[in-house]
Amino acid sequence: MEDDDQQKTSDLLQELVLRLVSQNPQTPNLDLNSPAFLKTLRYAFRILSSRLTPSVAPDATAIAESLKRRLATQGKSSDALAFADLYTKFASKTGPGSVNNKWALVYLLKIVSDDRKSAINGLDSSILLPNLGLGDAGNGILRGGEAKKKDWSNGVLLVSKDPENLRDIAFREYATLVKEENEVTEEVLVRDVLYACQGIDGKYVKFNSEIDGYAVQDSVKVPRATRIMVRMLSELGWLFRKVKSFITESMDRFPAEEVGTVGQAFCAALQDELSDYYKLLAVLEAQAMNPIPLVSESASSSNYLSLRRLSVWFAEPMVKMRLMAVLVDKCKVLRGGAMAGAIHLHAQHGDPLVHEFMMSLLRCVCSPLFEMVRSWVLEGELEDTFGEFFIVGQPVKVDLLWREGYKLHPGMLPSFISPSLAQRILRTGKSINFLRVCCDDHGWADAASEAAAASGTTTRRGGLGYGETDALEHLVTEAAKRIDKHLLDVLYKRYKFKEHCLAIKRYLLLGQGDFVQYLMDIVGPKLSEPANNISSFELAGFLEAAIRASNAQYDDRDMLDRLRVKMMPHGTGDRGWDVFSLEYEARVPLDTVFTESVLSRYLRVFNFLWKLKRVEHALIGIWKTMKPNCITSNSFVKLQTSVKLQLLSALRRCQVLWNEMNHFVTNFQYYIMFEVLEVSWSNFSREMEAAKDLDDLLAAHEKYLNAIVAKSLLGEQSQTISKSLFVLFELILRFRSHADRLYEGIHELQIRTKESGRERNKMQESGSWISEGRKGLTQRAGEFLQSMSQDMDSIAKEYTTSLDAFLSLLPLQQCVDLKFLFFRLDFTEFYSRLHSKG
Repeated sequence: MEDDDQQKTSDLLQELVLRLVSQNPQTPNLDLNSPAFLKTLRYAFRILSSRLTPSVAPDATAIAESLKRRLATQGKSSDALAFADLYTKFASKTGPGSVNNKWALVYLLKIVSDDRKSAINGLDSSILLPNLGLGDAGNGILRGGEAKKKDWSNGVLLVSKDPENLRDIAFREYATLVKEENEVTEEVLVRDVLYACQGIDGKYVKFNSEIDGYAVQDSVKVPRATRIMVRMLSELGWLFRKVKSFITESMDRFPAEEVGTVGQAFCAALQDELSDYYKLLAVLEAQAMNPIPLVSESASSSNYLSLRRLSVWFAEPMVKMRLMAVLVDKCKVLRGGAMAGAIHLHAQHGDPLVHEFMMSLLRCVCSPLFEMVRSWVLEGELEDTFGEFFIVGQPVKVDLLWREGYKLHPGMLPSFISPSLAQRILRTGKSINFLRVCCDDHGWADAASEAAAASGTTTRRGGLGYGETDALEHLVTEAAKRIDKHLLDVLYKRYKFKEHCLAIKRYLLLGQGDFVQYLMDIVGPKLSEPANNISSFELAGFLEAAIRASNAQYDDRDMLDRLRVKMMPHGTGDRGWDVFSLEYEARVPLDTVFTESVLSRYLRVFNFLWKLKRVEHALIGIWKTMKPNCITSNSFVKLQTSVKLQLLSALRRCQVLWNEMNHFVTNFQYYIMFEVLEVSWSNFSREMEAAKDLDDLLAAHEKYLNAIVAKSLLGEQSQTISKSLFVLFELILRFRSHADRLYEGIHELQIRTKESGRERNKMQESGSWISEGRKGLTQRAGEFLQSMSQDMDSIAKEYTTSLDAFLSLLPLQQCVDLKFLFFRLDFTEFYSRLHSKG
């Protein structure tokens, strides 16, 4: 059916052309097979098959209104009304026999009307086909000017719009002009640009070191616009060359430490992007093989490549290649976590293309880093051959493994991992290593598996990646919670950390009263000897005897075995009191808490408390000596009244001074034992129960020990008041020696007085002041009591001065508890009034 319609159309067109051409007087008898007729027929077919459309909108109503306005403006109102009525009927008619494309028919009527108007103005061509100039056999296409020169009476109809023929002529002329201005065809330049984009010099486009880029050689004749276009497109080759050289240099240096696994992953990611880039260039090279058609042939040939089309193809690769070049410049001197952090900063971009590209790149770059995190958090393994991880390990002793074995490297910490998260990552891996190395425990593996299951990740490689920071944080949180809890359970239950702390409090901080009192009693006489004469083995025996004689014998034997006697370095003039001390042996893993520096501070506190106990013991000894002498002092009835008054005065002065000293020592010891040691222990026990990890436990113990040192006046800021306190201790010990001399003399005087009446003749020992008789006895007793009274007055004066200096320094201390100590010592404001009077 369609073939019949086409044949009918061809026959009608042939008959129409024959009739129109036969009206030309120059060709009255035209042969149907002549070349001129066939050429004209082909041209007619070309017009009918043309896809050109009018440059107006297909709106029939608008065209009808235009025709109606034209008729009205020409004064043909009746014709305008008739046209409007006919158009209304024409537009409303539908169904069989109606015209489908109504606007085209109305537009045809308008064009015919315009052609008639043009014919009236000078051309009589209303009945001919346009541009059928058969009068000139050699020129079948005539322009309007040439037609007027021919002055045909029945000439060819020239339409004002002749798109096909005029465009062909213009395109041919443009092609000729392009050939004249270009020494090189565009196809060759396109191929050279593609070579340049691969870092290869082409025939005309080469790398110019002066401008640091690819450009068309100056000797080649091309338009300036083309030269600029080639330079812009060849920028991609310059960028490619930079990225490619970075990859080559980095991989040639691998496995150098400067490259590392993160740098290798970065090169692999860049290489993957270049592989996609190579695929694009392969497609473009295939298209470049097709010739570039003329503009008039563009409708039938679209699979070709021109410079402008190449600029469209290069738009996306140019963005990616620029990003890669920027990253290459940024990461040349970086490695590991620092490199990943620098790349991450460029991922914060609003362009979806750039953001997606950077995310894909970072997933590849950060995969080694996240694998290190996974291995460290779940296995405690530091897989960092090239020093790229933000956690650094170093060989240390076992007791320093937790404090110094692993540190954060801030320079390698990527910006997408916060410092708090990095600290938790560090602590989790440290806990695993501490359990494995120091505690010889393997229960952490179950805790790590439970943490991975709770966080929804796996323990195998590749379970984490970039962009999963929330998942990483969840994994670290779960792992830290479980592993730290397991670590504290091991310390508390298996290694009895709390019990060891309590043992140190009992023995080094003298909290076990019966043990301390018994040890002081049995070791006191020995410690009064020169230090060089004292054997540490003998003191160890005294220590064991004190343990067996007190409730300390019921403590854990392992803890008692750790308690040992320590003789500090001493000189020739030192006494045993100056060098004796106790120490507690801390073994793995407890030596992580009780380090050498911690035990040295415990030793300072012990020496201070031991001296305080020695002072208290001295005052108790004075009281024991003083009481029976006070009772029997009235038996000196045979002495002169003046001597008896001196004796009573000395005894009273001694008693008053002892009361002052005892008041100070009792209140100060109460302050140390209850307000310092017990309160600090209570706070430490509470914080120990609330500790969530080993760092919390270490911080709580450090706070506990610092509080004891500071409140006991042993800190660096309390050196002045501490010296004043030790002066008071020395005065009390001097008072003890003078009191002993006083009561020894009184005791001997009492004995000699009783025996002087019965055995006066027997006591003739030379050099003895008792043998001189009652008179000599009285004289020597008076001199002795006078000397002792003077010594007591001197000690009392020094003690009052030193105590006043000590009390004046107490309110200046930062610790609030020391101010309450001042309140306890001066409760009746006796010293305040005394100071105001002085």
